[in-house]
Amino acid sequence: MSDSRNGEGSLLTRRHLLQLGTVGAALLASPWHGAQAAAKLKVTGVFGTPIEEPWVNQIHVALLKAKAELGVAYQWSESVKASDFGRVLREAAEKGSGLVMGDAFTDEDAARRVAAAYPKVAFTMGSGGGPADPNFSVFDNWIHEPAYLSGMIAGKLTKSNTIGVVAAMPIPEVNRLVNAFCQGAKEVNKSTKCRFSFIDSFFDPPKTKEAALAQIEAGVDAIYAERFGVIEAAKDKGIVAFSNMSDQSSLAPETVVTGPIWDMWPTVSHAVKLVKAKVYTAEDFGSFSYMSKGGSYLAPFHAWDSKLPPDVKEMVAKRSKEIIAGSFRVDVNEAAPVSD
Repeated sequence: MSDSRNGEGSLLTRRHLLQLGTVGAALLASPWHGAQAAAKLKVTGVFGTPIEEPWVNQIHVALLKAKAELGVAYQWSESVKASDFGRVLREAAEKGSGLVMGDAFTDEDAARRVAAAYPKVAFTMGSGGGPADPNFSVFDNWIHEPAYLSGMIAGKLTKSNTIGVVAAMPIPEVNRLVNAFCQGAKEVNKSTKCRFSFIDSFFDPPKTKEAALAQIEAGVDAIYAERFGVIEAAKDKGIVAFSNMSDQSSLAPETVVTGPIWDMWPTVSHAVKLVKAKVYTAEDFGSFSYMSKGGSYLAPFHAWDSKLPPDVKEMVAKRSKEIIAGSFRVDVNEAAPVSD
């Protein structure tokens, strides 16, 4: 896997719960002027959850691609406890990393303190807050657009007119996805009712499966797997599911219709290129996760390509084009959802 290895705006965010301009001018102003030589750029990933957790995995996959295609030296640490987060970030900086990426939600304050102490190191971190000069950039999983498209399909497939969502917790970065899913379903099926369950954890598959089974017993026949564990329950009970973050069709090909994919490559490649060019500055990379920039999209239909009604596929394709063209905007609703 890695060269070396150790082990998601408002007040209530993941961090609280887990406790190119002109190159010449930029070179003179940037703290990276002369700091990164021609040697291979060292990139370190620091993650608060296991690599298999989808949110973190998408960053990791993109960084592996940067290693293969952009020639960076990549190593990572996973399952880093909040109490150790600052130390691991500091070690990455001390050992010569030119770029550090990860999920600052694990310990936002520590991440920002370390970045401030190492102004010549680029920090690109998942965060619900904003960038901080000169070197702390932020990103998040802005994949509400394909979540909305998934909801449109769910609204067409449900026979009980009751769809479900099992998610981590009602925080803004989760709320905007599940609200978009429900919005898409209700647009195409006004009779749709949405059910929401939260497991108060970012990674607890057994608890997630239990919550999904309870929803299914209550009449849900199409469910959004915002967390791992839902798809297994849907497969066991014979209902359709929509995955999240990555293409999870292989887990249950006859169960998983599609789902939003978060592609971190546009964000990662942009950050790496800025550091290599010595023009990195603090910025919000959130827009790189939008469909228009290739940072998110619907997973392939796979086994469902021949099972979905043609009019449903045409509907989704049309709305996808409108979203990418900017002629249709999916609402960003970060309010805590309430079951119908």
